[in-house]
Amino acid sequence: MHVPDSGDILTQRTDYDSIIVGGGFFGCSLAVHLRRDLGQRVVMFEMGSELLQRASYANQARVHNGYHYPRSLLTALRCRVNFPRFVADHDDCIVRDFESYYAVGRNFSKTTAAQFRQFCERVGAPIKPAPAGIRRLFDPDLVEDVFSVHELAFDAVRLKEHVLRDLAAHDVEVRLSHEVESVRPAADGRLEATCRAPDGPGRFVAASVYNCTYSRINALLVGSGLPPVHLKHELTEMPLVEVPDEVKGRAFTMMCGPFFSIMPFTPRGLYTLSHVRYTPHAEWSDAPGQAWRDPYAVLAASPRRSNFPHMLRDVSRYMPCLRACRRVDSLWEVKTVLPKSEVDDSRPVLYREHCGLPNLTCMLGAKIDNIYDVLEVVDAVAGVPPRTAAVEAGR
Repeated sequence: MHVPDSGDILTQRTDYDSIIVGGGFFGCSLAVHLRRDLGQRVVMFEMGSELLQRASYANQARVHNGYHYPRSLLTALRCRVNFPRFVADHDDCIVRDFESYYAVGRNFSKTTAAQFRQFCERVGAPIKPAPAGIRRLFDPDLVEDVFSVHELAFDAVRLKEHVLRDLAAHDVEVRLSHEVESVRPAADGRLEATCRAPDGPGRFVAASVYNCTYSRINALLVGSGLPPVHLKHELTEMPLVEVPDEVKGRAFTMMCGPFFSIMPFTPRGLYTLSHVRYTPHAEWSDAPGQAWRDPYAVLAASPRRSNFPHMLRDVSRYMPCLRACRRVDSLWEVKTVLPKSEVDDSRPVLYREHCGLPNLTCMLGAKIDNIYDVLEVVDAVAGVPPRTAAVEAGR
């Protein structure tokens, strides 16, 4: 990884094939892919002082294996394809030392236990009845059934270290504390990106620009005078909790309506608690014709009043032992999804080429394993055939 000295920040650079905006997991993975596999000259800009510090860190760190999506068969199947690939490619980052269980609510659930079991069998996701001791942790009046499943997590700190090694190994140029504010056509038909940096503005020219800024995708579009993409944002809180002995070494997910989930968060030695009703503190949408709101500014201005007491009262109805959970801290972040996800809980990938300008591409994935879906499209656009049978099978 090459981080230039501040002395060349003001110099206009024109020798790049691709500019990548955003230094989260998607931006970094794309940079390595373009450099290593397609031989491109790449520069990546990150407005923060470090990489993988926002949504790549502040999430539940689940490596999805399909179970989450009984109402979206395509999303589940893509998880089943991507799960083994992500685990193999990031073996040093994977957390395996816990058991994973899914429970199905008896009331108000959008799927029954029989439907959930049938769905898992249909997509080939391993499932079996949970042991009696695990089932006794749930209130049988509220929970229809509990299943043992195969699902893993990743350590966000180790993932960052893994990504930094990849960037360095392939000499990807990275410019930290650089905010790309706008993109416009250059005189030679390529694209010119204007950056704000501590030592002053800079201009960089490349054949292509990839906007991988997740919740701030529309910041670049609006700054460039282009129409925004229709996105939904949620201001979210993920409490970090100490758990009772019955939960230690285990992860629990309640489906699929009265939804909550508790999982290990290895970097802090704690557990994350999410809740369908109380994790979001506020929501808003970006759409053409509406005033754009900077998600980072919304998050910075929001009070940190925890919803943990409300979460705890509800989840302990289903699992009485969770009353003993103690909140230590919370992860606060903006979650961004496509509006389509509100209908069927799917997690489609946004990959929009020529997004207002030729060769300006906007991309967004809702799950970390979506990166393979994105890279598959990048390869297809470049005329590169799929490299693995697993990817071909999932097309």
